[in-house]
Amino acid sequence: MSQRIKVFDTTLRDGEQVPGCQLKTEEKIIIAKELELLGVDVIEAGFPISSPGDFLSVVEISKAVKEPIVCGLTRAKKEDIDVAAEALRYAKRGRIHTGIGSSDVHIKHKFKSTRDQVLEQGVWAVQYAKSKGFEVEFYAEDAGRADLAFLAMMTQAVIEAGADVVNIPDTTGYCLPHLYGKRINYLFENVKNISKATISVHCHNDLGLATANTVSGVINGARQVEVTINGIGERAGNTSLEEVAMIFEVHKDLNFVTGIKPEKIYGLSKLVSGMMHMPVQANKAIVGANAFAHSSGIHQDGFLKHAENYEIMNPAQVGVLSSSIVLTARSGRAALKHRLSLLGHQFEGEELNTIYENFLLVADEKKEVRDEDLQVLAANIPVLVKN
Repeated sequence: MSQRIKVFDTTLRDGEQVPGCQLKTEEKIIIAKELELLGVDVIEAGFPISSPGDFLSVVEISKAVKEPIVCGLTRAKKEDIDVAAEALRYAKRGRIHTGIGSSDVHIKHKFKSTRDQVLEQGVWAVQYAKSKGFEVEFYAEDAGRADLAFLAMMTQAVIEAGADVVNIPDTTGYCLPHLYGKRINYLFENVKNISKATISVHCHNDLGLATANTVSGVINGARQVEVTINGIGERAGNTSLEEVAMIFEVHKDLNFVTGIKPEKIYGLSKLVSGMMHMPVQANKAIVGANAFAHSSGIHQDGFLKHAENYEIMNPAQVGVLSSSIVLTARSGRAALKHRLSLLGHQFEGEELNTIYENFLLVADEKKEVRDEDLQVLAANIPVLVKN
């Protein structure tokens, strides 16, 4: 039986921390409603104490959505938690996401504190947040570099204090997938009360491993993934929602399911990219312009014979209209013949060979041959063959 994985989307909080990607409240509401239609379980709507704009966004998103939990981020401070609780007052289901550093690097150099002191502050924050009447998620910041025994002690203590979810973030994108998975597994083997909370994974992409680490965390017991649309976020970004969702769709043998409606992925990707003025790289998995494009002759020939030769998912699954055959100097006769037939031209034998030779000349000059170029070639083919 498949196990349900909760999807916690932080596009509107961690994703919006990217320089130049800030949104107005009304824009955040539009995206939040689309995230609800997409099927996310939790929307992290902002960091309420950070600015009046973030406070207002959490308030208004709480009013605008019905199904997802609305979450507000805080530090382990009374004033943060008070403001977050106020911002969440209209939420059908609200969650306060509070926490503190867990690695010695953060404890010594960020908090200038001790393990005992941050543990005490983290427990207090969970208890205080819980008194506000909301779900509480605790984040052990920089858990990817934390001492494992201390991380287990912190996890057990905050669950005992009432945390509903414990987030084990690889804040700096430091971990390798097998080691991050071992970290999650260690908690399941050493935290006595771990069954009383959901373990969540929040990974960054500094080494390009955010998605791999997230999946490894789930395989080892985590049941919530923290993600963003297009993988946007601090520095090199966060785990990409679309990548994780489609990994579970494609690898059904893993027996994990989410509530995500894949066919809505591409449209929301375009919306977020446009609103945040953050272009999606062409070779981005799932939603990049080239994700379902084929340009080399060998690939085009194989794809035209049977799509699954070179595509492990149907583009329609994620809301892309169709795959594309891009004609370049690397393309072969099969792709050229296919595109010409779509334009109403049927060529075989000597005519096809001749038009292909001339096509290569155009391709070398223009890099990509478009339909208007093919129409010119097709119109001149009788003359070319005769000469």
